[in-house]
Amino acid sequence: MPNPTLDAIDLKIIAALQKNAKATTNDLAEAVGLSPSPCARRVRLLESAGVIKGYTVILDQKKLGLPISAFASIKLERQREDDLDRFSQAVLRWPEVVDCYLMTGQRDYLMRIVVRDLEAYERFIKDKLTRLDNIASIESSFALGQVKRSEVLPI
Repeated sequence: MPNPTLDAIDLKIIAALQKNAKATTNDLAEAVGLSPSPCARRVRLLESAGVIKGYTVILDQKKLGLPISAFASIKLERQREDDLDRFSQAVLRWPEVVDCYLMTGQRDYLMRIVVRDLEAYERFIKDKLTRLDNIASIESSFALGQVKRSEVLPI
C-alpha cells in the first residue's frame, strides 16, 4: 500500500522516474501535468523523505563478463543478534554479493552472487564465505536464465 502522504501527483512522478530516471525536469513535469518548478520541488521532497533513495544505471552483467548468477542459501549455527550483525557486515564488504536477504524458514540468508565463472564462485565460497566462523551450511543453485528482473515497484 502506498504511503498515505503521497498524493496522485507524487505517484505519477515516481512512476515516470521508474521508467526513465534520466528524464529532465521539463520532461517529467510534462508527463505528470505540472510546471517544472513545482515538479522539481516535489522530486526534492521525495528525495529528502527517502522515498527516492538514489538513481542508478542497469548494467548487462553478461556483457561485463559476469554471466554467472549463483543463489546461496546460508544457515548459521547461531542466530543471535550479534551473529546476524557480523554476517551482515561481512556481506557488505563483498562486491560479488549483489543481493542479500535475511529470511524466515529453514535458511537464514539468501544471497545472489554474480561472478565470471564457476572457479570464481568456488574462490568466493572458499576464500570469503566459509572463513566466517558461524556458517552451518551453504546450499548453492545457479540461474540457467533470467525470466524477469525489475527495479520497478508496483505502486
